[in-house]
Amino acid sequence: MGDTPAVETKALTRVFQPKKKKEGKSVTALDRVDLRIEKGELFGLLGPNGAGKTTLLKILSTLLLPTSGKAYVAGFDLEKDFVEVRRRINMVSGGEISGYGLLTVRENLWMFSQFYGIKSKDAKERIDSLLDKFGLSDKRDEKVRTLSTGQRQKMNVVRGFVTDPDILFLDEPTLGLDVNASRVIRDHIVDWVDNGKDKTVLLTTHYMAEADQLCNRIAIIDEGKILACNTPENLKKMVRMNKTLTLDVTLLADKSVLGAVKGVDKFTYVDDAEKNLTHLKFVLTDESAVSDIVSDVLGNGSKIVSLQKTEPTLEDVFIKMVGKGFE
Repeated sequence: MGDTPAVETKALTRVFQPKKKKEGKSVTALDRVDLRIEKGELFGLLGPNGAGKTTLLKILSTLLLPTSGKAYVAGFDLEKDFVEVRRRINMVSGGEISGYGLLTVRENLWMFSQFYGIKSKDAKERIDSLLDKFGLSDKRDEKVRTLSTGQRQKMNVVRGFVTDPDILFLDEPTLGLDVNASRVIRDHIVDWVDNGKDKTVLLTTHYMAEADQLCNRIAIIDEGKILACNTPENLKKMVRMNKTLTLDVTLLADKSVLGAVKGVDKFTYVDDAEKNLTHLKFVLTDESAVSDIVSDVLGNGSKIVSLQKTEPTLEDVFIKMVGKGFE
């Protein structure tokens, strides 16, 4: 990672004013946002609808000016050097209608590549390689208007990568896609960041598992303010939650000793004589209790059939900070 960050904002603020004074109050979409994204990071931005995610991406991609504050992309001042910024970035939004329906998939992608001044021969080679990787080779000569929603979105994502930007802004790129299409896109994003030289992605998503799986760091934004910014693991540690341990063991005669294990807050059980099983559930205040519970179960002549321990999730973190889940 280089010394100059891929993205940096300082007290970045965006206020939307009503077109007419009688139409209502102004809306602060971004409120003094300080953010630093290093080169080579796959950075996630989580927030409910209306939190300011898309406004931030529009400013960083030079589509919108801030009301106040500063923003730098690839080391360039967004307001002074927006031409230099545009040469180094690309943006893809989930569910967007992109491309011209009368043109084929390959023609559309070639046209977008020319906006960035990519040599035609290089562009065509890159397009064919990406279409193959995204499973769209058989659609390359089909008109865009004939594509399904999923195929069109994969084409949009290909458009984002075909210019080989230094920084790629992805606004919910897997929105509404099936499992296979989403996996292809996620795998390529990770591969592109891992194997590229200082390639950076800023990803917004409504899918917590996607953010957890992909992102090196995640910022949580609500009402235009960054509430937290850290690795997924460290964010989860911020949520003070008792962990739950669930076990299925062969019928256990003496269960009294289990409730006395240090680190066990609550303990319940249900015997299922028909299946010769005892279902045990523990609420733990200390993870070290797990080994003691297992030892006591085995020491009483029972065998463990299944064991499951629940951990705090990103969704738990999100709900704790924002006060609600995604809408």
